[in-house]
Amino acid sequence: MARVALITDPAGTAASAVALESRGDFPPRGPRELTRIALIGNPNSGKSSLFNQLTGLNQKVGNFPGVTVDRKTGISQLTPQHRAEIIDLPGTYSLYPKSLDEKVITDLLYDRASEQFPDFVVVTVDSSNLRRNLLLFTQLADLGLPIVLALNMMDVAEQHGVKIDVPALQQELGVPVIPMNARKGIGVAALKIVMAQQMSASTERFYEPTEALLPMIRQIRYYFNLHNDYLALHYAHQFRQINFLTADDRAYIGELVQQYDFQPTPQQAQETIARYARINAILLNAVTVTRTEKNEPYSNRLDKVLTHTVWGYLIFFGVLFLMFQAVFAWASYPMELIDQGVAWINGLIQTNFHGPLINLLTEGILAGLGGVLIFIPQIALLFAFIAVLEETGYMARVTFMMDRIMRKFGLNGKSVVPLISGVACAVPAIMSARTIENWKDRIITIFVTPLMSCSARIPVYTVLIGLVVPDVPVLGIFNLRGIALMGLYLLGFFAAIFSALALKLLLRTQERSYFIMEFPVYRWPRWKNVGITIVEKVKTFVFQAGKVIVAISVILWVLASYGPGNALEQAEARVRATAAAQQLSQRETETRVASEKLENSYAGLFGRTLEPAIRPLGFDWKIGIALITSFAAREVFVGTISTIYSVGQDADMRTVQQKLAAEKDDNGQPFFTPARAFSLLVFYVFAMQCMSTLAVVYRETKGWKWPLLQLLYMTGLAYVSSLVVYQVFK
Repeated sequence: MARVALITDPAGTAASAVALESRGDFPPRGPRELTRIALIGNPNSGKSSLFNQLTGLNQKVGNFPGVTVDRKTGISQLTPQHRAEIIDLPGTYSLYPKSLDEKVITDLLYDRASEQFPDFVVVTVDSSNLRRNLLLFTQLADLGLPIVLALNMMDVAEQHGVKIDVPALQQELGVPVIPMNARKGIGVAALKIVMAQQMSASTERFYEPTEALLPMIRQIRYYFNLHNDYLALHYAHQFRQINFLTADDRAYIGELVQQYDFQPTPQQAQETIARYARINAILLNAVTVTRTEKNEPYSNRLDKVLTHTVWGYLIFFGVLFLMFQAVFAWASYPMELIDQGVAWINGLIQTNFHGPLINLLTEGILAGLGGVLIFIPQIALLFAFIAVLEETGYMARVTFMMDRIMRKFGLNGKSVVPLISGVACAVPAIMSARTIENWKDRIITIFVTPLMSCSARIPVYTVLIGLVVPDVPVLGIFNLRGIALMGLYLLGFFAAIFSALALKLLLRTQERSYFIMEFPVYRWPRWKNVGITIVEKVKTFVFQAGKVIVAISVILWVLASYGPGNALEQAEARVRATAAAQQLSQRETETRVASEKLENSYAGLFGRTLEPAIRPLGFDWKIGIALITSFAAREVFVGTISTIYSVGQDADMRTVQQKLAAEKDDNGQPFFTPARAFSLLVFYVFAMQCMSTLAVVYRETKGWKWPLLQLLYMTGLAYVSSLVVYQVFK
């Protein structure tokens, strides 16, 4: 039944009577090719598990329109005839956002004219903690959104003696309620059936604005043509942060807020109290606690050990040690097989076919492709460990423990999440700093995160460590190369925290920071989710970084195979004449010809120009080329040196390791000495070497000041550190 209210226009004069919908549902949208469903819930409510169950491997990651917040979408086959697009929104506790991640949700749900606006919402809740989780649900329901409630973690609720009357809860809430266990896939089929049906909003209203607020609310509704009182109230609360509002829109709401003396903070507190009173009444009718916990929960007992001020750090250090040992030791066998396989294919082609196109294929494309494929085992293992730590709930404890250390160096406890994520990739890690409310802590976190050794550095570390560090056991169970790898990661970590300490002293602000984190209960990892994570990360590495690596490898082959004018022909003639006078063998002559032609090619001329600046670091013009090209992406370094050292190389040396080990200096000695290799390793620990990271820092800081300072600082730190290492150890 519609109700009629007298609305005043923006000038305050009486306007004609306007019929307002009592429920305030959003008007129907036009037909879409796919139903768009938003997945929303509290952190640790099982939302990610449900997203993986619904979409499987049909996922892609992008950015929300206009912002750089990570956006995961996927396609779900709900029924044989019905497919839907699932949007995985950031976890949040309420519709009053405290971080940039949470603000994405309000921007999406408040703008019904947006193409991204969902057809309906699936709210995931932790069944063992319904009271807290239903706060977000009641807010979404009062917006008039069609909702399905996914009653997740039913197994956890049963373990805590919580018995839920699902039909009674469904009647109280006025929306479909589906009990489920997303980690094991229980209830997902039933949820898909419900999601494939035509959805309507709940008929229940969980919060009514006070009469004193109605005049302001109605004017906002009239001005913006809104269909919902509660949505208009949120415009008043958050008009300064809603992106799609114009400056005039904000000015109009600002005048109303001032006119009616609207105080957002007390109103939010009053609303929250009223909602919890309603939620308590609902749970009284629908939930029964059959027993109370007499013993201390298992998670709490485990936390006393894993977050202990001494044992907690030792255990975490041991976990890291195991991870790096595994990345180096366990991955070595499949890496050797891949390397040898690419080398075998390369040799087979060169033996049976000849010509410039064959050289392009073997020395350019296949050499670059080998530099991509060989590191798949290490990338897969690294992300497998990270996924398991997150799935079990241990990663949350790590961030809590490290908060004690981080604050001494000027970082917020929430900075630990980006720093740990930086071990995988700096780009999403920097974006995850949006959860840090304090400006100073956020800027410092963004600035130092690229110093954490990301997975893109693994190819560089692996090749160079393999050249100069012996493959010998330590204490019978550890590997010296694994210890060296962990040392490089620790070097990056210490550089990050001491750089943060310096920035803490340089930057001045009056803001106070705080750290709040909810611990999820410990669980066995869901191996399907771990597998999906591994496949997605490997696909990203192969198809995104791989495209860049192969493209640059082809370009480098062209630059290394051709030169200005007839410079290559003249160089070859000079070498052959000298070789004939010295009576060199055919094999030695061809090696010298290949080296001289490479030096006189376009790539050689480019490297020679750069060489004087990097010679004090122990680098030659070939490494100089790799340093420049790897600025597109750090992992390009290996593809570059693989291509550079492939041109004219002896056919018996096919693997990257063999090519680098065979490289000689001007005195005929091995070029990659320990001093030179460690100098290059230290350079890559500290150097920015990543255009994508600079781009995301620019987006996050809204200007070039911080990315340019970051580039200059990290490049300078890398150069000076590399110089010291080489001069000391050469």
